[in-house]
Amino acid sequence: MGMALEKPKLFPQRKTFVWFASLLAILILLRLIFLYQNYQDFISKPFYYTYATVLTSYEKTKYDKRYKVLKLKSLEGFTFYTTSHRKENFNHKRLRLQLFPNESIGFTDYLGTFYVKSKIKHQEKLPLTIKGTLLTYVNHQHSDASLASFYNAIFFATPLEVKLRDKIALLGISHLVALSGFHLGILWGLIYGFLLLLYRPLQQKFFPYRHALLDVGMVSMLLLGFYVWFVGAPPSLLRSYAMVLVGWSVLLMGMELLSFTFLLSVFLFLCVLFPGLLVSLSFWLSVAGVFYIFLLLQYTKTSNKWVITLVYIPVGIFVLMLPIVHTLFPVTSTYQLLSPLLSLLFIPFYPISMFLHLIGIGDVFDGYLISLFRVPVEGEEHLLPLWAAFVYVLLSIAAIWQKKLFYVVLGLAVSYGVYVFMVLD
Repeated sequence: MGMALEKPKLFPQRKTFVWFASLLAILILLRLIFLYQNYQDFISKPFYYTYATVLTSYEKTKYDKRYKVLKLKSLEGFTFYTTSHRKENFNHKRLRLQLFPNESIGFTDYLGTFYVKSKIKHQEKLPLTIKGTLLTYVNHQHSDASLASFYNAIFFATPLEVKLRDKIALLGISHLVALSGFHLGILWGLIYGFLLLLYRPLQQKFFPYRHALLDVGMVSMLLLGFYVWFVGAPPSLLRSYAMVLVGWSVLLMGMELLSFTFLLSVFLFLCVLFPGLLVSLSFWLSVAGVFYIFLLLQYTKTSNKWVITLVYIPVGIFVLMLPIVHTLFPVTSTYQLLSPLLSLLFIPFYPISMFLHLIGIGDVFDGYLISLFRVPVEGEEHLLPLWAAFVYVLLSIAAIWQKKLFYVVLGLAVSYGVYVFMVLD
């Protein structure tokens, strides 16, 4: 019985990877220098005119005065918040704004999202788009506005209602609502599987010499790329698409896919193209999630595939990400222990709910979802100290090379979970 050939690595020699990573790091530095010059020009101006599209609009009250908070994206590509005391509805509008930047806007804010004072000079209603039509189509299928918000978030990456967002955080399923690699993986499986069913008979009859992974994969990647662009390319989804694209290319070349050099290469390459990702929290959390998936697979790859899929990944990622998540988000509820189960149920729920909305009966699951979102009433706040998170991350990175350290990391994560959900509760 012959031995299985080991797949060639993406970087056969460590020296090659070091040079490649160093080159990308230099390019990132050059991009940041260029952006810093733009930032200096921006904050040095007494005022700045721009057109911006309203992404979200909601009301707040301060000192018994109501005002609107607007999140906008300018034609130049930067995202910012501003406020207005006007009473009109700004949703689905484009504004002509006079901005008043100052040094209170930091460089990291400029790369990500910042607040700036402004005056609205002109406003116009955005023309009806395909996305707008689909959002309305989904809205009309639900009598509860929060459920319409939920479905539009998982289909089109629109912001959630604030109250619903808090409920979802208490359930520990924020990762299911924010479009990411989890959703893209489901869509890839559906699109590739469906196209493959159509492709196989044609391949066998007309072009048996063609490679299905190339042909079907190329069409699948184009469709996924269109979807990412259509929903506005949120950072976590952009990272996921890049990983799928590069991963598909690596598979075509017959090389090793699940490697940390692959993950770091994609990370650096994306930061070259989009330096703002360096300050995107969702992007970092997404990268952390993939890192722990790779770490789990590295030490469990000889196990049964169903056990890996149904137990190790959903439960393992939930446990290993606990210290990371609780360094940033203190909200804690025992209902978050349902997260692995709800993540598994989401896999069939996502495509089924898409299909139901397409045929106009998207409210089938509304009763169940309302009951689910009513379950967590309140939570507590438990924040992991930064020094502890730093140690945990260092041990996690070192666990790439030491299996014993992996069990140490897993033990720390489990211990922290017991402490948070059982001891403190």
